[in-house]
Amino acid sequence: MMFSEAVKVALKDAAQKLTGHRKRDFMAKVAEDYLDGSARKAETVLGWNRDGVQLGLHERRTGMICVDNYRARGRHKSESVLCDLEADIRSLVDGQAQADPKFQSTFLYTRISARAVRAALMSEKGYAEPQLPTRQTIGAILNRMGYRLKKHRRPNP
Repeated sequence: MMFSEAVKVALKDAAQKLTGHRKRDFMAKVAEDYLDGSARKAETVLGWNRDGVQLGLHERRTGMICVDNYRARGRHKSESVLCDLEADIRSLVDGQAQADPKFQSTFLYTRISARAVRAALMSEKGYAEPQLPTRQTIGAILNRMGYRLKKHRRPNP
């Protein structure tokens, strides 16, 4: 069956507005009704992902819905990948931290830079160079832990 362009646009728009198993169910229903239950034809005619249509057809056939694991996607924070990293950073930085002199915030200001923290993690804590995150990431970790990096002021004579 050949769809007109208006029907193709309407079907694509409807599928785009759905997510998860509802989207797969809709695509599978269209494939069953108009494309002989073929995921390959749905991919060719409508440009839909063949694997998604195939999974939707399988879900309709068995009656079981596959659960999407969105939380497992993407890059995880360095603290969760390297379990001891946060504790090691805290042990290095606590000796160099001081409270806000005006007591206007709860942040601790550190006199040690993110570059120096990274170097200390390699030398004192035994981390390997490729294992550690970059200097910018260590700075972000310090900020998340409640430390603020202040620019060092040279004493004026």
